[in-house]
Amino acid sequence: MQEKTLSDQAIDLTKFSAAHLEKLLEQKRQQEHDEKIRQREVYQGIRAEVVLKIEQQVRVVTENVRGLFAFVSDETEAFRKVMEEYGQLRFDNQLSFTLQEGNFKIEVKTNKVKKFDERADVAAARLIEFLRNWIAGKEKGTDNPMYQLAMTLLERNKYGDLDYKSISKLYDLEEQFNDNDYSETMSLFRESHLVETTATNFYFSEKNDMGVWKKLEPSFNRL
Repeated sequence: MQEKTLSDQAIDLTKFSAAHLEKLLEQKRQQEHDEKIRQREVYQGIRAEVVLKIEQQVRVVTENVRGLFAFVSDETEAFRKVMEEYGQLRFDNQLSFTLQEGNFKIEVKTNKVKKFDERADVAAARLIEFLRNWIAGKEKGTDNPMYQLAMTLLERNKYGDLDYKSISKLYDLEEQFNDNDYSETMSLFRESHLVETTATNFYFSEKNDMGVWKKLEPSFNRL
């Protein structure tokens, strides 16, 4: 027969001294504390496993998408030159065009976008350093909403360039940070010469059984 533990038995508290009761209470608290730690470690272990598995798949797919973008870029640019050679372009240096074969269509669309010069890279590095020093004295650290917003706005696009609209939003935070170093960094961004560059986007469509074109979007959030 299994021996009962102290917690399984009815206890006559009058038989114990105050010191002994305090010791029992402390043991109970320690047990509960240890159990909470164990449960937290189990939870953290499960969380880490889930995140790791998803991260591995996301990184694989991300690299595949980068490869797809490079492949489509190379193939369409090569065919654009063929179109130019065969007189299939409407005007010289035409960059936007549509290719269709059967029920599949590829649209290549270009547009002019604003871009920073190389001085913006210096400003971005200075801003990252400023933000890291700034959160050192903040209670929430990297969880600080201001820090997270600023770091998000510093993310680069698929071409590796700083986004003009995002950087412009950093100017709006100048008053909230209220710091000379931050203001000087924003001035450096503003002084960067704005130049125009060409961005190329690709769109894919398929014709369904009703003869209607439907976009195929190789984007996780579009599935």
